[in-house]
Amino acid sequence: MTLLVWVPLLMPFLAVPAARRVAAALAPRHAARLLTAVALTLAASSSAALALLVVPGASYLPVVAVLGDLAEPLTAGPPLVAVALALGAGGLLLWRTALVAVAVVRERAALRRARAAVAGTRDELAVLRDALPDAYALPGRPGRIVVTTGMLRALEPAEREALFAHERAHLRGRHHLLLVLAELAARCHPALRALRDPLAYALERAADEAAATAVGDRRLAARAIGRAALATKAPLPTRPGAVLAATAGPVPRRVAALLDPAAAARPTLPRAGRLVAGVLLASLVVSGATAIGAADDLHAHIEVAQGETTADAAR
Repeated sequence: MTLLVWVPLLMPFLAVPAARRVAAALAPRHAARLLTAVALTLAASSSAALALLVVPGASYLPVVAVLGDLAEPLTAGPPLVAVALALGAGGLLLWRTALVAVAVVRERAALRRARAAVAGTRDELAVLRDALPDAYALPGRPGRIVVTTGMLRALEPAEREALFAHERAHLRGRHHLLLVLAELAARCHPALRALRDPLAYALERAADEAAATAVGDRRLAARAIGRAALATKAPLPTRPGAVLAATAGPVPRRVAALLDPAAAARPTLPRAGRLVAGVLLASLVVSGATAIGAADDLHAHIEVAQGETTADAAR
């Protein structure tokens, strides 16, 4: 088990670069789903691997041996090594859990403050009287498009409609959930942090394409996003970190994609891209399979130790 359990901990360093390359060749909507699925799969596998490292070392504790009916520890290696690995893995698990809990609490508090700021608005569009130009999609029940008077003054009427269509696409697609899941996964393994920026970009590009379709003019959508980004000097203090906005990310790259007619076509993976996709799929399968295999191996060791206990009791 000790050898198998390291595979899910090391696999993200191979899978994450492959996921970024494959996502770059996919349509934005599919890229966002792929990156989120990869982040969650690798976070779950690596967390399970850490938990499996804790058990053998913990079996040296008398209380664990009694509760598990164990006649002997669950490792044949040096006790100091098993205990040291258990302490290290347990510390990392506690640290990860604390980071995820703190992130959840902070984001929930930020969302509550943002919703309180527009509590008096019942329409989909919530206009804040603020000279600072800003606009974003605020999730909730119902979700709202928050825009300041400064942003409304910075755009022409047709550009406003394109901007609203962009933010509406974020709400309709529940893009904030994908972003939050990826943010939480990034706190479970350091390699997964590299998926956050490409995921945010894919979500913005997906909303860009939805806005261009809604207004029927890619150039208008590109102009609206460009002008909104130029007008935005800084986000509102009440804007939560988990929300998405048309002015976020590499705006020049997004505008260039909207002005490129080929970007609207359904992309296909080149041969090299298909090879990388195969590497990515193999990495995910191996990561999950080795975690399950390590768990089965540990379970077999537990049954052997418990069987010896039962045999001792019968004698």
